[in-house]
Amino acid sequence: MAVLPDDTADWSTVVAGDWLKDALEGLRNPHNAHSKAHPGAELKAQLRPYQQDGVQWLWWLHRLGLGGCLADDMGLGKTVQVIALLLLAKQEADPGPHLLVLPASLIGNWQAEMARFAPTLRIFVAHSSAQPSKTLATLPAGQLAEWDVVITSYGNLIRLPWLLEIHWSLVVLDEAQAIKNPGARQTQAAKALKSRVRFALTGTPVENRLGDLWSLFDFICPGLLGSDKTFSRFARLLEQDERLGYAPLRKLVQPYILRRLKSDKRIIADLPDKTEVKAYCVLSRLQASLYQQAVDALAQQIESLDGIARRGAVLAFLMRFKQICNHPSQWLGDGAYAPDDSGKFARLRELAEAIAARQEKVLIFTQFQEMTGPAMDDK
Repeated sequence: MAVLPDDTADWSTVVAGDWLKDALEGLRNPHNAHSKAHPGAELKAQLRPYQQDGVQWLWWLHRLGLGGCLADDMGLGKTVQVIALLLLAKQEADPGPHLLVLPASLIGNWQAEMARFAPTLRIFVAHSSAQPSKTLATLPAGQLAEWDVVITSYGNLIRLPWLLEIHWSLVVLDEAQAIKNPGARQTQAAKALKSRVRFALTGTPVENRLGDLWSLFDFICPGLLGSDKTFSRFARLLEQDERLGYAPLRKLVQPYILRRLKSDKRIIADLPDKTEVKAYCVLSRLQASLYQQAVDALAQQIESLDGIARRGAVLAFLMRFKQICNHPSQWLGDGAYAPDDSGKFARLRELAEAIAARQEKVLIFTQFQEMTGPAMDDK
């Protein structure tokens, strides 16, 4: 890298041309864009102004072939903004396939949200909860051409090598703090994905240390923050500079990260009094097995019962279904309560971790008091 002499540096300057000036403005201030990116009637949702800005920003990055991190607070609608982006891509002759990578416990939630907000998107779920494992292991890549979006889990990036062989148009990681550890196998697999554009979604871009931010940007914009070692030295220099602090780092990453907080009065003023978001959970294998056994047992019983006895059996089994869905141990009574045996436990842990990272408070309600002890122990 050549260094300009001091006398040259004093009078030299760089001025962005019209195209670059517009591109930078679109990244830094999406709400000032001349034309708004909106998928129209195919999106079955009314975007709030800050969500429209988010879609505009995502679409502008997509058009430029750049990656980015949508880091809005939980509950501000990151999912619907990405769904709008996927609809725009389909309308603008970029049909994909696109890849969504998320924790297994969120697959059902994304399926439901896409069916609700974008029923025209063709979705393929590359996960054992939707497809036989043997079918997934040998799936020909050519079969994916008929789908707009492929949804899979972080674990499947390791188990299904063909995911790393396909050249995706767009790759989106949800709960992207899952790749904060650069040495983890799933992190390395995510970074090995081939794609034109990459986006990361997370409400906590920095959970414990600045290295979390480096790992995120090593996925969305490889090379922007240098190597892990180079960034560590850079971070130490920033910590030692009391005058500048982290301002140079914020300026460097600002075009590639969009973060809105619920504490922002401009956002709060635009939000309704109450927002309800359903979080769907996938049954663990043990839960699914016990649930099916209960369904079969109920089917046998109701064939031989009638009247009040039949209604009593149905009510008893409804209670059993609820307990199995909470945790197999609640129905079995074995006291084990292994965290991995419950889809609800897994989803609750993810929600609680995100809330704890922001040092916020949470209230958890349950119909069964006996579940409070095991659920808190899992935290």
